[in-house]
Amino acid sequence: MSLEEKILKFPSSPGVYLMRDGGGEIIYVGKARSLKQRVRSYFSRSGDSRPHVKFLMAKVVDIEVVLTDTEKEALLLENTLIKQHHPRYNLDLKDDKTYFSLRINPHEEFARFTIVRKRPHDGARYFGPYSSGAAARDVLRQMARMFPLRHYPLATCMSRKRPCLYHQIGQCSAPCHGLITREAYADLVGGAMLFLEGKGRQLVAEFKRRMIEASERMLYEEAANWRNLLRSIEVTVEKQKVVLHGGDSDVVGFYRDGSRVELALLFIRAGILIGSRLFSFSWELDDEAAVAAFLKQYYTAAVFIPEEILVPLDVADCGVLNELFGELKGGKVSLLHPQRGTKRELVDLAVKNAISACRERDEKKASAEAVLVELSLRLQLGRTPRRIECYDISTIQGRFSVGSCAVFTNGAADRRSYRHYRIQTVTGQDDFAMLREVFMRRFRAGSLESSDMPDLVVVDGGIGQLNAVQQILVELGLVGRFALVSLAKSRVLHDASAGGVSKSDERIFLPGRKNPVVLRQNSAPLLLLAAIRDEAHRFAIGYHRKLRGKEGIASLIEGIPGVGPKRRVALLKYFGSLQLIKEAAVEEILAIPGMNRTTAEAVYRGLHND
Repeated sequence: MSLEEKILKFPSSPGVYLMRDGGGEIIYVGKARSLKQRVRSYFSRSGDSRPHVKFLMAKVVDIEVVLTDTEKEALLLENTLIKQHHPRYNLDLKDDKTYFSLRINPHEEFARFTIVRKRPHDGARYFGPYSSGAAARDVLRQMARMFPLRHYPLATCMSRKRPCLYHQIGQCSAPCHGLITREAYADLVGGAMLFLEGKGRQLVAEFKRRMIEASERMLYEEAANWRNLLRSIEVTVEKQKVVLHGGDSDVVGFYRDGSRVELALLFIRAGILIGSRLFSFSWELDDEAAVAAFLKQYYTAAVFIPEEILVPLDVADCGVLNELFGELKGGKVSLLHPQRGTKRELVDLAVKNAISACRERDEKKASAEAVLVELSLRLQLGRTPRRIECYDISTIQGRFSVGSCAVFTNGAADRRSYRHYRIQTVTGQDDFAMLREVFMRRFRAGSLESSDMPDLVVVDGGIGQLNAVQQILVELGLVGRFALVSLAKSRVLHDASAGGVSKSDERIFLPGRKNPVVLRQNSAPLLLLAAIRDEAHRFAIGYHRKLRGKEGIASLIEGIPGVGPKRRVALLKYFGSLQLIKEAAVEEILAIPGMNRTTAEAVYRGLHND
């Protein structure tokens, strides 16, 4: 049966269709209100001038369908299948781990803020997203100065004999020691949530009312507390500008450059622009489908859904998307394509952000390319070093010895490719032998033909380290597979005659050359090499400290009477760190399976030097 004959037998009901290529791989997943009508449209219009459709259909060999009861069910199934199969011509919006949110559960006893990556539907309130953990922590510190909520788990707070340091500096109201009533603490929680919702002006008016009310009742200490809160909040509120009168909105900006799409998302809360987020992905099909695919994947991923979503294009399936988002939110959601007025200006602003992000990305890529080309010329590498690896060893007198590999791809850190190695075959202080083990494990026979072979390997050190690694490469048969250099750190030079100190230049050593190559200090190629060397050093030290810390924790706990290897593992697995074990009360330690009261009390006394 031909494909055209198969399509004629498709039902006219809602469902999902899966297009496969000659190899049987799913290359596109779509949903339709009428499967027969939708799939036939790909073939019936021979005069379709859209190149993306012709390009896709030239690869399609077979089509399968999955029936659903409603169009909304088809949309959800389409989203699930895209995440499951990752078809080439669908938008596969990756879960970006660099974005964070603030979480608070107002129903929890003496609620507090925490930083999280996921936003499940668990009844808590989530605020954000923030572009990094550092940005989220900055907001959290600002909130602590304005709203003194607790910082630690309640069990930890209750186990203390006196309030923590945060209370002493005015950033915790110490509910664990009864220094604030439940009602007053709930007011702080409510105020913090209003502030993060962008309702700072409403909050200022409410706090002014409470300050005046407390003053009239001659509760001057309470009035002073409201006054201090007001001062902290007003400083931030003065910087905020109302851009849209109304509730919460998200504004989508879209820009396309060939098959690459840049998308900007502006977050407006209570009429105030509070932040943005950028997305970049490849897309072969039409623009309207790209925006619709983004909306489906983004807003079904447990994120905050506003009452209004402003888009730059007419989106297909607008009605079913509104219905789906409304169910996820638990309220009405409107998907709008404004043509004029303030909302259209906001969409234009989002589009400008998308264009700017695209240009900035292009400029950054061009700059990185120029640096790599210059590095190749100066070091006579013969090819542009797209992938650079740097190796370092960290040890203390041969104990807890580790090796690290930091990787830069196209001039930027590729942290997913970083590797660390715990040294297994070398005892004592022998850095060269440790490097040999690392190289043997990294370039073992199974990986020699892999696509992740480096173009350039950087070794931390001088001519001695370079010659040692060169000998290792000879033994492993890797000479000529990639370029090799060593980077010697600058040294502090003491000039007794001048009565001062200076620093020598950083030097690059090449195989077969006695004199080093000295690049202009602070030049882009040298800074790139220094950056990857510092990353390898940081990565090695971090793993080394982790191993050393585990040893210290193990020895400290096992020194307590009644605690052997099994209870040590149970303690660390339950609490996660020595600090949390120290902060735990006896009853919390007793809750661990296999723990009795005598041993729990011994652990508590042993960790508190009691």
